[in-house]
Amino acid sequence: MARYDAPGPLARAGNALIRRLAEHGISIAGSTALRVRGRRTGKLHSVVVNLLTVDSTRYVVAPRGETEWVRNARVAGVVEVGPRWGRRAAKVREIADDAKPTLLKRYIDRWYWEVKGHMADLTPDSSPEQLRAAAPHIPVFALVESR
Repeated sequence: MARYDAPGPLARAGNALIRRLAEHGISIAGSTALRVRGRRTGKLHSVVVNLLTVDSTRYVVAPRGETEWVRNARVAGVVEVGPRWGRRAAKVREIADDAKPTLLKRYIDRWYWEVKGHMADLTPDSSPEQLRAAAPHIPVFALVESR
């Protein structure tokens, strides 16, 4: 069964505020706006994500698991990233589970204060075995900029 850690009302309100700031170019600790076309409605939906850059490749991680934006990104194959005036389209390539542990470790080291409790029980002290065990439950995508 897919893991989805649904946000409560307070988290939804906080995410909406941070998303609005990100859409206007104000980043809170690496946050950025991500837009993706809905798989059923075709409407563009916007969320806030933390953009992880490793060796010049940008990644987005879904700490809450199988969210709507994750499912939409898989179907659409492309997302828009950045503020309103500088959005760039990027193809998404889902990362295989065996390649996730290093990325998850970097993500947790940087944003644990923000995502604790939503990363399948991972902490900055999680062992390599724990990271591997959690990898199938945390979607990670590489962003490949469209030209």
